[in-house]
Amino acid sequence: MSALEIDHLNKSYGSLRALREMTFDVRAGEIFGFVGSNGAGKTTTMRIMLGVLAADSGQVRWDGAALDLETRRRVGYMPEERGLYPKMKVGDQLSYLARLHGMSPSDARRATEHWTDRLGVGARRGDNVEKLSLGNQQRVQLAAALTHDPAILVLDEPFSGLDPVAVDVMSAVLRERAAAGVPVIFSSHQLDLVERLCDRVGIVRAGQMEALGTIDELRTTEHPRWLLDVDADQDTVLAWAAGVPGARVTPAPGRPGAVLVEVDGGTPGVEQRLLADVLTLGAVREFSPVRPSLTDLFRHVVASGEDGGAGADEAQGRPGRAGAKVAA
Repeated sequence: MSALEIDHLNKSYGSLRALREMTFDVRAGEIFGFVGSNGAGKTTTMRIMLGVLAADSGQVRWDGAALDLETRRRVGYMPEERGLYPKMKVGDQLSYLARLHGMSPSDARRATEHWTDRLGVGARRGDNVEKLSLGNQQRVQLAAALTHDPAILVLDEPFSGLDPVAVDVMSAVLRERAAAGVPVIFSSHQLDLVERLCDRVGIVRAGQMEALGTIDELRTTEHPRWLLDVDADQDTVLAWAAGVPGARVTPAPGRPGAVLVEVDGGTPGVEQRLLADVLTLGAVREFSPVRPSLTDLFRHVVASGEDGGAGADEAQGRPGRAGAKVAA
């Protein structure tokens, strides 16, 4: 099945280097989260995909061929700066936009009715956009990206300003489109939502891809940590841990009596041996992996760039840059 490929994009505005060899792909049926700080290059990348901007070098491909005007007509795009006509009725506007993508008047009308109903704004088709709440304008903007049955979805901050119910509706729609084989890419600062929804995530900083992979891949580290809560006093556990080869133990913040055990992930079976050994101290109430969230990963990637510090795999107890594929 077809994939969207972003291949070594570079873009400068005078002396400002906006993109630096930006490279990744979004596969058919995949939801891809594109995250980074403000100004990291996400919107510039998306605009180049759409042909709104031209790259200085590099290429965007669909199904192995460079995107041309005809292919871009098959893209559903939701810009961060909303592009709706405020004094135009919702239904008329969506039908008009669908016809610009080549749909017949009747097909455009049917698609408009379907997507406004699906997104919960069917009763507002006769209202001018300016009369809608910001959340409902957001729903209409997504409908505008969907009415022409796009082969690719590119969404810039689609969840901004939505209430939890609207987030659930939009999330369900994106999953449905991906299940139909559509590659979906969206940017968002709501990292907990990205973590729940996306098949893969790319973290971008200063115009280049810093970490890329599934959440599990991005969480991989050479020094995994485990939370250990055993029926023994903490001093006994700490004294025991001092004699465990390759283990580093510290008290667990906010968990009186529990400890964090960091081990060498390169040693096969070390966790099982650790668990078997600690049973000699008493009943184990909890022995669970402590894995970084996407928010932790994001903060680390950004902080590493700001302080010029060591890579994640070199930082004690911090997430690795993936079993993740890191863009060349």
